[in-house]
Amino acid sequence: MECATVTTFALVRHGQTDWNAERRLQGSTDIPLNDVGRGQARYAVAALAGYEWDAIVSSPLSRAAETADLIAAGLRLSVARRVPELAERSFGPAEGLQPGPELDALRIPGGFRGAESKDATARRGLAALEALAAEFRGCRVLAVSHGTLIRVSLSRAIGHTLPHIDPAALNLAHHADDGWQVEYVNGEPVMAGAQG
Repeated sequence: MECATVTTFALVRHGQTDWNAERRLQGSTDIPLNDVGRGQARYAVAALAGYEWDAIVSSPLSRAAETADLIAAGLRLSVARRVPELAERSFGPAEGLQPGPELDALRIPGGFRGAESKDATARRGLAALEALAAEFRGCRVLAVSHGTLIRVSLSRAIGHTLPHIDPAALNLAHHADDGWQVEYVNGEPVMAGAQG
């Protein structure tokens, strides 16, 4: 495959699940898409169709895998594989809980008791993206993952905190030998300087 020198990533958060709608913390619990989420995945095709993609990968969790499959079908492509390191941050015993006293009782600085740390999640996610950048050097890779993993990984890459990641929105980032640049978050251009 003949590609350029900069690797471009579309990092797409999966569509909505029932737990998202109920404001339950999902983490690594494997909750499927709901019909709204399937519609969001199909809608994302329009934003992604403006680019030519060399590979599509996803988290193995079903909500991300199905989002990737729906997007791939809309683009007339196939998913290359599932990447376990792109799975969402584990929130441990907090998973399945809604905001309230039970969830608050598990809070500790930086997260929840028994959860994967934000730093560990960022390291894992960024390492996975950099491995994909090496494998698909200079190509265009569409990766379907999860909101927290995308946000903390890109934030670590560029050295400042990015906002909440919306379902099925376009987040566009570029990897080169001298680091990362984020071009779009939630379909909106990022101000100059979002690079690391």
